[in-house]
Amino acid sequence: MSLKIVRRLLPGWGATYGPPGDGPFPAVLVLHGSEGAGAGWSHRNAVLLAAHGFLAFPFGYSKGGNAWNAGSILDVPLDRTVEALAALKSFTLAGAGLGLYGVSRGAEHALLVTSLMARDDLEGRPDAVAVHAPADVVCGAFRAATWRDRGDPGWQVWDPADIAWTWRGSSEALRPTTPIEIERYTGPVFLSHGSADKMWSCEMTRRLEQRLTAAGRSPEVHYYEGQDHMPDSEAENQHHAEIFDFFTRHLRPKRSPM
Repeated sequence: MSLKIVRRLLPGWGATYGPPGDGPFPAVLVLHGSEGAGAGWSHRNAVLLAAHGFLAFPFGYSKGGNAWNAGSILDVPLDRTVEALAALKSFTLAGAGLGLYGVSRGAEHALLVTSLMARDDLEGRPDAVAVHAPADVVCGAFRAATWRDRGDPGWQVWDPADIAWTWRGSSEALRPTTPIEIERYTGPVFLSHGSADKMWSCEMTRRLEQRLTAAGRSPEVHYYEGQDHMPDSEAENQHHAEIFDFFTRHLRPKRSPM
């Protein structure tokens, strides 16, 4: 039986997932949330993208994580994500556009790095950005070793002195509550959120939508009624169908008129 999804090494970076054949394929960099790279969710999302014709690379950026511990989102250099985008774009099997997809803290990551690249007029910006359950501002650092669920007596809030991200060696412009200026980016943006999300408020996506619209952008926005941070099967299937359609429209080459 022939393989439908092929795992290939992106030299110096890690595993990609894509269709069989020589390509080129539209490529998508996938960013995990606070569960970390070892939890496998970003790899699952990459496999789903691969099953629909994309070359997907799940980029692990959390620090110190493994299969048993999420690791931390603390002083994560966003410059490294820019390098990962460039590595994927230059991969021999990649072509026909480069997308960026993140969920939860990965959604914050995706919007933030894209806005900074646009602000600083850097080459290699993604051709399309899709996020689910994003934040509209920079959030505090996440330390997996000390985090506890609200039902646990050891639960404590984030330390505001801890910074999640750095850019060009500095965190000064990335303090918590700093607005993420995604309106600087002129490419297509996909936003989605569960209306009953108890972890990341849906109001953050509504504010992002309002700011993008006010800036003359036309984001594609989907709200999943009654859904929490982790959607149920029906809503997740709907989300995946919308994501695949979004990237298909914006990453595949446009056909020349006959």
